Amino acid sequence: MSDKKFEQGPIRPPSEAGSFLLRFTRNCPWNRCTFCPVYKGRRFSRRSLEEIKGDIDTAAEICQELRAFSSTLGYGGTITRKVLEDVFTSARFNDFYRQAAVWLYMGKGSVFIQDANSFVLPAPVFAEAIRHLKRKIPGVERITSYARSSTLAKMSVAELGEIREAGLDRIHIGMESGSDHVLKLVQKGVSAKHQIEAGRKVIEAGMELSEYFMPGLGGKALSEDHARESARVLNEINPHFIRLRTLRIPPRVPLFNDLRAGRFEKLSDDETVEEIRLFISCLDGISSRLISDHIMNLLEQVEGAFPEGKEAMLAVIDRYLALPPEEKLLFRLGRRGGGIRSVDELDDPVMRQRLLTAMHDLTSQTGSDIEKFITELADQYI
Repeated sequence: MSDKKFEQGPIRPPSEAGSFLLRFTRNCPWNRCTFCPVYKGRRFSRRSLEEIKGDIDTAAEICQELRAFSSTLGYGGTITRKVLEDVFTSARFNDFYRQAAVWLYMGKGSVFIQDANSFVLPAPVFAEAIRHLKRKIPGVERITSYARSSTLAKMSVAELGEIREAGLDRIHIGMESGSDHVLKLVQKGVSAKHQIEAGRKVIEAGMELSEYFMPGLGGKALSEDHARESARVLNEINPHFIRLRTLRIPPRVPLFNDLRAGRFEKLSDDETVEEIRLFISCLDGISSRLISDHIMNLLEQVEGAFPEGKEAMLAVIDRYLALPPEEKLLFRLGRRGGGIRSVDELDDPVMRQRLLTAMHDLTSQTGSDIEKFITELADQYI
């Protein structure tokens, strides 16, 4: 294998532990949105099947080399913790090898096709790429991909079924909103009707479906419509998973200009929690599982399966909303600072004292502008 193909880079842990990252295309399901800059200004291209297979072959060679390295250390080709440590500390290996080593060490066999709209490839091409991946890299058990609703809605169930048969198990769609008003506001390039059509096709084709809802995306003006219409769309799809990703607006995204100019009025943390409550209360007749698995979400415990877990999720929200203002502030400081994960932790006297001390010190240093500090804490996770 040519050393030029893997020039040494800075030593750092891989960003997606447990997943093996392969770029099949260069497009993003959010690349038209005013709140996401990930692929804006980048040239779009479809990669050839030969190039894709070449990348897979290279990944397979890396895995083989790592197993051979393990054998030289006396571990019989298994990537143990000791082997992983040696891979990360040796100048012999670069980040490609380190990411592959983490994937082998985790042993879960989960592959996430990293580019965000792989379905722009013709179905036979995409299916053959997946089959090649499974042939060349042993241990692959689940394959997941991002996709755009606008793309999926144009595909037939038969085309999606061909890709499923090849081995793609799960699709993540950045729905963000089911409100046509909000979708137009953020230039999503898709309608609620397309969201429903795409989601239903994925499920009919036999794949698991994760739909992302973005609390706060409608701002104050469209908050209720955003919550109700998003729930309506998801009720019609009944995806396997509904994932919450609360809106953050760092200065680098186009929506920040609207915020600064007063054209977009952002929800407060408490208003966002109230919007999530309305959203959950409107979810009905589904068997989806709601997941709040990101630090941007204030209340991590708002999770559960419908319909049986609905009341428990609402109870978590109501408990927070019933807190006195000073307790809410204390919790938000701890949560955004990464110190606590649930309201229950406020009952820990040691943690409470730490948070009170931190709040006192911050108030003294910032001149009581604690809200700005908490916002900055939350934005750091983007």
